[in-house]
Amino acid sequence: MVNDKSAHYCRVCGLFQGEDYFPWGEDDQSPTFDICLCCGAEFGFDDCFPEAVKEFRREWLKNGASWCFPKFKPKNWSLEEQLKNISEEFK
Repeated sequence: MVNDKSAHYCRVCGLFQGEDYFPWGEDDQSPTFDICLCCGAEFGFDDCFPEAVKEFRREWLKNGASWCFPKFKPKNWSLEEQLKNISEEFK
């Protein structure tokens, strides 16, 4: 089991996915292939390698950083604060 808090965040946009949810599994090796509600990245496909993550993020930001599922966007959402959740490896 991964003890690192970053295991609960989207590697692309930094969205917290929940205390009991690990986009890459509890072993950090078994992606769920779910979709991030914010940026739309598919865990295990769009976020496999740091360069792929950075490219996906560049495109997402370039296109306005729109939420993939807007109904889940928090009222006081801050893109800048959320991006701070991205681990160093994927910045």
